[in-house]
Amino acid sequence: MTPTPERLGAVGLLRIRAYRRLITLRFATQWGDGMFQAALGGAVLFNPERQADPLAVAAGLAVLLMPYSLVGPFVGTLLDRWDRRRVLVMANAARVALLAGVAAVVLAGISGPALYLGALGAMGFSRFVLAGLSVALPHVVEKRYLVEANTLAVTAGAGVSALGAVCAIGLRMLAGAGNTGSAITTLVAGLGPLAAAVVATGFRRRSLGPDATSGPSRTVVAVLHGFVDGARAVAANPTIAASFAGLAAHRLAFGISTLLTLLLYRYAFTDIGPLRAGLAGVGEVVAVAAAALLCAALVTPRLVHRFGRAWAIRVSLAVACVTQLLLGVFLSLPVVLVSAFVIGLAGQVVKLCADAAVQSDGPDGALGRIFALYDVVFNVGYVAAVALAAFAAPSNGWAPWLFAGASGIYALGLLVHNAQQRRVRSPAPAAAM
Repeated sequence: MTPTPERLGAVGLLRIRAYRRLITLRFATQWGDGMFQAALGGAVLFNPERQADPLAVAAGLAVLLMPYSLVGPFVGTLLDRWDRRRVLVMANAARVALLAGVAAVVLAGISGPALYLGALGAMGFSRFVLAGLSVALPHVVEKRYLVEANTLAVTAGAGVSALGAVCAIGLRMLAGAGNTGSAITTLVAGLGPLAAAVVATGFRRRSLGPDATSGPSRTVVAVLHGFVDGARAVAANPTIAASFAGLAAHRLAFGISTLLTLLLYRYAFTDIGPLRAGLAGVGEVVAVAAAALLCAALVTPRLVHRFGRAWAIRVSLAVACVTQLLLGVFLSLPVVLVSAFVIGLAGQVVKLCADAAVQSDGPDGALGRIFALYDVVFNVGYVAAVALAAFAAPSNGWAPWLFAGASGIYALGLLVHNAQQRRVRSPAPAAAM
């Protein structure tokens, strides 16, 4: 490592060899994730050979995200017991095989359980990889630099995931929008986890932890206890609990907006000048969201160092609340794009602060189990919101009242966040948060 008395900055962080390798591994993994998610979305929603309604869109989104929570307790506990370097290698290798299988299913025109089970497996192994990267970070960067290191890794990784989605959209335009084009795109997505597996072999055994294991020695018992242990660790730490509340509010509101936006671009919106509808328009939304993530990477460290994590989350939730309300009132294609940037920026600030809260305030021996609960908050809430919106929304997605109603979720999240923060008896100085 190359410690300095102040912030390292991106250049300083990238001089750390282990961190550089870890972030490269994240980029390869998330590029493949973005490719696969866009490929599956195109196959289900924007494939002229298939029909899609709100429930079909909700099912597709659930397939992409539910594995994160279904296997979450297993991931958390096992990452606190297994060599995390080995997990990163084996999980990525398994994903390569599963993506090849999904590509074959798509090419054959098969839908339903066969398609969704393959996607569930691929995304389930992705959970091992991303959780492993998060809990391994404190082993390559000093604790005082975690906010910067996490901001760079997570934000840049999300941007690379968006780039993967854009690449998938571009590839489908070349290969075709039908089953063949979707299958080719899915197969190419396997290059991401393949590269990640190769990069992961560069770490030494046990270099990414865990330093020590805790809990029952039998794996099955440890898994059963893992989720409960994670919940207890979060409940015992007010700053982590407060961050979780803000994150939960964002994911619930964002789930509603995602479903409606996809339906609007598929059925309701038409081109307005350079702004496009259809799958190309979704690509524009992804690009705007990626720009928001980049801005969050620049803004978050400054907000945290000057005002602390708590105030950074408060401001972000308030901004998202107002933006969501305005989106419901002035629903149109240009307003959706502007709102995607603002809400994407605010939501990423909340997520980065929540990541830092877990990594800096949680004990290393329980980090995996805490991140398991983190996944539940991050993904189950999102999928639940998507499912409820699917039942309430019209088939074309034109539901201003649902967009506006999501602003109330942000307001509720802000109230719960503040209540949890009041449990902090001796708050640290803002610069230390």
